Amino acid sequence: MTQEVVAKECVFCAIVARRAEASLVFEDEAVAVWMDLNPVTHGHLLVVPRRHAVGLEDLDEATSAHVWSVGHDMARALRRSSLGCRGINLVVCDGEAAFQTVFHFHLHVIPRYPGDGVGAPFEVETHEREKSLRDSDAQTIKAAIASTNGDVAPMS
Repeated sequence: MTQEVVAKECVFCAIVARRAEASLVFEDEAVAVWMDLNPVTHGHLLVVPRRHAVGLEDLDEATSAHVWSVGHDMARALRRSSLGCRGINLVVCDGEAAFQTVFHFHLHVIPRYPGDGVGAPFEVETHEREKSLRDSDAQTIKAAIASTNGDVAPMS
């Protein structure tokens, strides 16, 4: 399936193109922000790049930075609004295994309220990972960074 076909069938592309409706909050040349149709809490926003990108890897650096900047602005607006939120979760679900359901990249800006009934984003039992295993994982990731031909700045 070509990128054009995917974008034409994408509900977020349809919203950006005004072929589908949404409760728009903000838009500029690179992104649009609207209320989530199925919010985790009231005030839940989506920051969506206008150009179709499935996941993080499909975003160019400028668009990625802009999405996060607008997300920051939206979090600030939510905090200052009369909605009464007391915290914010910024969430990206990148890929099916990470619970992405609409395959057009988007940043969730989720206002949090005392007693909202929503648990922590990662309410799972965790166990400390051995240092040797963490070191091995770090080396694997460093090798991947090195193989990106400079797409990621190396750690010194």
